[in-house]
Amino acid sequence: MFHVPRNAGNHPRRTLAVLGLFVAVAVGAGFLAWRTHEPEQVRVVADPMPSRPPVEVVQELPQLEAQLERWGGTRAFTGGVLVAKGDQVLFRQVYGWADQSAGRPLELNSRFRLASVSKQFTAAAVLRLQDEGKLSVWDPVCRWIQPCPAAWGPIRIHHLLSHTSGIPDLMARPGWGVRRVTPATPDELTEDSMRYGLQFQPGTKVRYDNAGFNLAAAIVEKVSGQTLPDFLRTAFFDPLGMNDTGYDDGASDVVMGYANLTSGPPTPQPNANVSIIYGAGALYSTLDDMLVWQRALHRGHLLSPNSYRQMTADHAPDDTPDERGKPRRLWGYGVFEKELGRQVSPTFLDSQIFHTGSWSGFRNLVTYQPDADVTVIVLSNNYHTRDAVFLLSQQGMAEAMGRPFPTATHR
Repeated sequence: MFHVPRNAGNHPRRTLAVLGLFVAVAVGAGFLAWRTHEPEQVRVVADPMPSRPPVEVVQELPQLEAQLERWGGTRAFTGGVLVAKGDQVLFRQVYGWADQSAGRPLELNSRFRLASVSKQFTAAAVLRLQDEGKLSVWDPVCRWIQPCPAAWGPIRIHHLLSHTSGIPDLMARPGWGVRRVTPATPDELTEDSMRYGLQFQPGTKVRYDNAGFNLAAAIVEKVSGQTLPDFLRTAFFDPLGMNDTGYDDGASDVVMGYANLTSGPPTPQPNANVSIIYGAGALYSTLDDMLVWQRALHRGHLLSPNSYRQMTADHAPDDTPDERGKPRRLWGYGVFEKELGRQVSPTFLDSQIFHTGSWSGFRNLVTYQPDADVTVIVLSNNYHTRDAVFLLSQQGMAEAMGRPFPTATHR
């Protein structure tokens, strides 16, 4: 087992607006008036961000540390874990290899492919443009994408961000195996989506949809006059000092991803082709850059209160069924909300705002508990560590909140 040696390497007061936002999330779909509300044409002005904590090993959660001493650096889990409560980092450590064939271990600032965790950045880009008065999430998609299929007439940007557009996902289309390995430009992705009919009338169902976020990225580029990576960099990454976050262009020093394809050592997965998930999963980041992002996003440094409420509200239709006999997730813009602790033993019922990510050798979960201001970031460079990533995330959350320490999942 390899991990970094220990010597390597103002929680602002909640405003009434932020308190109001969590009430809005709990009430969910009751705030239908947003559907006709004009965007707040304001630039966010917030208290300065707190200074970044030093990037060093922290292991102040003994039960989580013991779990990772058993699993870390093995086929069970390779990657990094960070847990913070407020501005205090309670746990930060990495386990395993950035590139096993080169003998290069993971470091605390190693760059991981985020996969679908990237969706919240595309959603935030749209909402920032809304705050600047340049678009509204209730704009017809056909206002910004031309030519536009007649069937897309009812689709709003809102539907793209909430997985309710009816546009078929990339993986639900014929020829997915070929498209998966064939590079594509953003324009080609848009043209691909135009070839297929809708699976349902916009807003009547919710179905996970990477294609919607690729289209949202195309709208960001049309409205801003910048590429999505450039817009994210100038609007968010540079101001926040997120120097280790960006578009995975193949020259970004992202660690190698792996998969457990045989009973032997994990198999490298070098061919990511994130071009086909341009707006849905193409970013990379580090543990600490993701902590900076989470603090900025959830504390009002990036979006207006109205836009943040929209991002974290439930946009699924009222008749959306429960999931596997448990209360369903709430479908926000690029994030979900759910009591994830229901899926571990012992259970705990604190609601969490989260998103998972899986793509080409990587498996991630980033989650935030607003009442206790706890952030947990688990980034793994092994695709087949889903259950371990999930359990570790809930173990870190539970221990940071003083809940009973989970020992098993029942997903």
